[in-house]
Amino acid sequence: MEQRVLDQTLAQVRAYLEASDLAGAIALIEALRPPDQADVFEELRLGQQEILLPRLDIEDAADILEELEDEDAAELAKRLDVNTLAPILDEMASDEAADLLGDLHPEQVSQALAQMADADGVQALLVFPDEAAGGLMTTEFLALRRDMTGAEALAAVRQWAPEEEAAYYLFVVDQDGRLRGVASLLDLIKAPPRARLGEVMDPDVIHILAGADQEECARLMARYDVMSLPVVDENHLLLGVITVDDLVDVLEDEATEDIQRLGGALPLDRRYLDTSVLQVTWKRIGWLLLLFVTGTLTASVMRYFEPLLTTEVTLAFFVPLLIGTGGNAGSQTTATIIRALAVGDVDWRDVLKVFWRESRAGILLGLAMAVVGFIRALTYGTTGPLALAVSSGLLAIVLWANVVGALLPLLAARLKIDPTMISGPLMSTLVDATGLFIYLTIAKAILQI
Repeated sequence: MEQRVLDQTLAQVRAYLEASDLAGAIALIEALRPPDQADVFEELRLGQQEILLPRLDIEDAADILEELEDEDAAELAKRLDVNTLAPILDEMASDEAADLLGDLHPEQVSQALAQMADADGVQALLVFPDEAAGGLMTTEFLALRRDMTGAEALAAVRQWAPEEEAAYYLFVVDQDGRLRGVASLLDLIKAPPRARLGEVMDPDVIHILAGADQEECARLMARYDVMSLPVVDENHLLLGVITVDDLVDVLEDEATEDIQRLGGALPLDRRYLDTSVLQVTWKRIGWLLLLFVTGTLTASVMRYFEPLLTTEVTLAFFVPLLIGTGGNAGSQTTATIIRALAVGDVDWRDVLKVFWRESRAGILLGLAMAVVGFIRALTYGTTGPLALAVSSGLLAIVLWANVVGALLPLLAARLKIDPTMISGPLMSTLVDATGLFIYLTIAKAILQI
């Protein structure tokens, strides 16, 4: 729905609520698609949400809680009576219901589970972390037996009546529930009615362990272009299925977190406009202070070389140019390596290959910058030796920045630290201080001061 139309609908809903016409507000909301319902709902005051949600059709109420941001959904759910919340949780997808319950007080969780008609599937998911495959999967799936015929399998699918994204692949298990194969719905339709699933299925199934990180799930699904991914335990028992809609949510969450970290801040827990100024400040102040302290290293380097800078003041003119170039080169490399790590193109075992590649790239980039820097220094009217010091400093700094920018993300990944935490401003600040030291050391040697 266009934003203009959505804004008009929101204004109408608010007008109905101001007039205490709940029926009119409910009719407008229920006429919308689930994502649009959530967009309208999150713009209402929490008290208005608390009044409206129990009065909506239960399917619409479940869709809204699924579509809302996790923190907003939890805040609303905390205010609901357990007798109201339990039926809504029953209507939600099991993985979504488990995520919501994981954000509530344990006492409310226990009461809600006790009131739910089908709590077993949801309760089984609560033991897994939200960012693990087990926390991402749904327990609402159809497991077929190898000895079933094609006709029996299709009859089971008709009876199950799955959601669209859950119907592409059907997983086959043995009598103990271990994953043994996969068959697409098209495979079943094309197979002779009396053919056994053991003959139709593909025994080579892409799967993942329940404890694996959600990024690994996304990587597998994207790499092998699968619409659903079975989740198993250490004994290969089929526990659940991750569907493609869950993959989209994972990719969006991971991309949002990485972009915020790249800017030198902790990720926000909710939408930007829903985050208070104090929370925004708290998320930024830690890194800002760290970068400030790190930035003082640059002042320390300049103080150390104060006699050199006093004798040859012109050297200081080129400091912003050189350290800026080094920071930019390091940030370029860091962004490239972080992306390669994210998509699985490189890992710690490739450290020597990455070092050799980025060293050569750094030399070529540094030479190009050195030529431009030499000419630029001469146009300032400097002497040949000073221009040589500037160009040599550029070559060394770009090479250094490339190597550091390549190795730090790999080292962070090796130490189980998010590589984006050492990128962006932090990388630039580190390269500034070390690059300045390199430049002035080279200048001192060339100028023999």
